Amino acid sequence: MNQNSNLSDNAKIDLLNVQAALKGNQKAFEKLFLRYKDAIFYFLLKNIKNRADAEDLTLECFGKAFRNINQYSSKYAFSTWLFRIASNTSIDFFRKKKKDLIRLETKDDENMELATFKSKNPSPEQQIINKQNAKYMRLKVSQLKDRYRILIELRYFKEYSYEEVAKEMNLPIGTIKAQLFRARKLLFMNIQNDEF
Repeated sequence: MNQNSNLSDNAKIDLLNVQAALKGNQKAFEKLFLRYKDAIFYFLLKNIKNRADAEDLTLECFGKAFRNINQYSSKYAFSTWLFRIASNTSIDFFRKKKKDLIRLETKDDENMELATFKSKNPSPEQQIINKQNAKYMRLKVSQLKDRYRILIELRYFKEYSYEEVAKEMNLPIGTIKAQLFRARKLLFMNIQNDEF
């Protein structure tokens, strides 16, 4: 990460946060998240045209970025890399939606898809950092009221579909989507309220 002379001042600040994040500095992750969460959300909303899905994909996008932050290259601004991830996340979303609509998912396709998108194994140090990040997110989720905590856990940690969450909670899908929207807002606020 030494080719950064062509970066803007803001991009250089991001780079410092990325470097700190790579060393396990949790506050650096938070700064990057808070700086770009709205921009990524509105970018995804423009593409997806659905607020709940855009909220889901925003969290997914940051999850991918933070899990793979060791693959970031300072030849480009962090924001460029992050928006590329957001763009790919929205493409994946539409691919999945199309597959769901035409019901062409087979076991072989799923296995092939998993193999195609599998990233390199992270280093032991990166695995520790990833565990710390997951621990931090679980801590923030645990601070939510029970009904919101359960919704987030089912949707994001257990990766249930909206339909599965609705069945589990014995509530209509519309209610689940509305409550998940509220749960995400509370989670964002919870993260934002941390001191820097």
